[in-house]
Amino acid sequence: MTEHHVLGLSGGKDSAALAVYMSQHYPDLNIQYFFTDTGKELPEVYEFLGRLEGFLGKPIERLNPHRDFDFWLRQYNNFLPSPNTRWCTRKLKLDPFKQWIHPWLKAGDRVYSYVAIRADEEHREGMIAREDNLVVKLPFREGGVDKPGVIDILEASGLGLPKYYDWRSRSGCTFCFFQQKIEWVNLKQNHPDRFEEAKEYEKNAVDSGSPFTWSQGESLVDLEQPERMSQIISDFTARKERERLRRKPNPLREVAEGPIDIDDLFFLDEGGGACLVCHK
Repeated sequence: MTEHHVLGLSGGKDSAALAVYMSQHYPDLNIQYFFTDTGKELPEVYEFLGRLEGFLGKPIERLNPHRDFDFWLRQYNNFLPSPNTRWCTRKLKLDPFKQWIHPWLKAGDRVYSYVAIRADEEHREGMIAREDNLVVKLPFREGGVDKPGVIDILEASGLGLPKYYDWRSRSGCTFCFFQQKIEWVNLKQNHPDRFEEAKEYEKNAVDSGSPFTWSQGESLVDLEQPERMSQIISDFTARKERERLRRKPNPLREVAEGPIDIDDLFFLDEGGGACLVCHK
């Protein structure tokens, strides 16, 4: 039985750290790295993937290059995806991966898929393997690697974190509907052209009868009003302070965990439940 080893990269810190970890701990494995491209990623994602390719010394295969978000949006009559209707995850991430490995599975080969679920993410589960010869592996959970461990791996490798982590908690589409309100504010400030593109998608969706907006409960036109943006920034600052006061030092870790970032607040209030395959 032929074996294939695959590791999906989202452009995020966890999957990148796992690629580094596997290359260092299992150098004899011929791992094929892949990235399912929606066509609507942040430019920082592509820049980081390029640096990761340089570190790994091998190319990252791009899946789904011809049918991007715009293609599938037309198929769904301009109805935006939402937390309850995640056609984007299915069509742009899961289906291309399944189609990629299908010939191997059909031939009776065994496929090992390595997923970057950390040891401190008890709430997360990997993709359920529905084929007997598809094996999902969670090296970080098995090895006890948590979030500070992920950051240690990336810093030690010289890659560091993707630049967008200065203002955003995840990779994925620029207009991911799982973004927190503060991330929409930050998108407008860092990539105003992408914010305007998201607004245009939202307008076309409303004209087509779609009931969804990108940010739950309000349109981007409402969200970008100066008073509303100031309120969002103020609320986020208060949330960070509450989390800072709630935290307790970890006596088992010599190095402090560092300042609270957007990712730390991801599951506390809004934005929880984002697609695992998109932002890990």
